[in-house]
Amino acid sequence: MEFEKAINLITEKLETWFNEFVRLLPNILLAALILVIGIFAARIIRNFSAKYVKKISSNSALNSLFSSIIYVFLIGVTIFTALSILQLDKAVTSILAGAGIIGLALAFAFQDIASNFISGIFISFRKPISIDDIVKVGEYLGEIKEINLRDTVLQTFQGEIVIIPNKDLFQNPIVNYSSLGKRRFDLSVGVSYGEDLEKVREVTLNAVKEIEELCKEKETTLFFDGFGDSSINFTIRLWVDNCSQSSYLTTGNKAIMLIKKAYNENDIMIPFPIRTLDFGIKGGVPLKDILPGKE
Repeated sequence: MEFEKAINLITEKLETWFNEFVRLLPNILLAALILVIGIFAARIIRNFSAKYVKKISSNSALNSLFSSIIYVFLIGVTIFTALSILQLDKAVTSILAGAGIIGLALAFAFQDIASNFISGIFISFRKPISIDDIVKVGEYLGEIKEINLRDTVLQTFQGEIVIIPNKDLFQNPIVNYSSLGKRRFDLSVGVSYGEDLEKVREVTLNAVKEIEELCKEKETTLFFDGFGDSSINFTIRLWVDNCSQSSYLTTGNKAIMLIKKAYNENDIMIPFPIRTLDFGIKGGVPLKDILPGKE
């Protein structure tokens, strides 16, 4: 008797499920059709967005990420729409609530990673730096080798590899020596107080004008800027036509050698430090006047 009752219960349950399946069959077919169309449309839109983003950004990692986000978003919309057609609204609500809680927990757990990641996206669009640029970030001066979504790789001129989080790049000043396509070398020089400054100016400018690395579009300038302890000081500013560190240092090296040679040929003196000893309280008193036994 108990066995027959169990069979009847199972039969009734199966009949109920079958009736529900038949009733929901149009919805199931429609949901399946929406899934197929949605996945197909998501792939087309992903490919189209990837081609469009390439015109805006040259960062392949960012382009792939952007198109993947669009694809996942469209797939999610398609799945939730299919669940709604199947009258699984409560399941959709539970999934959304669970996704929100998980997303919030992940945001707290990986906030530094997320910050670097978002900073990398902004850097890719704003492009304050590019591969092979010579930059200074904090205490590090070198050449940009890689720009990733999480960090940027810089190689110093001493051969050190520095991995800088993108958050630090985005939030702190960046000195980019390559953005103008040229660099300026400032050379400080001092000459004796007895020199003719007009002659010094002419000899100095003539000495450096034949340096090959100089930019033809920018004029070399010289400004006297102070009276030193032993010399009159000036700064000569030379624009280098190449942003590379080797050209920059070569220009400075040539300028120093040519200026020194020109000064030797024209009897212009770069003085050694001079100290004058004054033995009077008020100043201007020579040593012989304060020695004992003076007449």
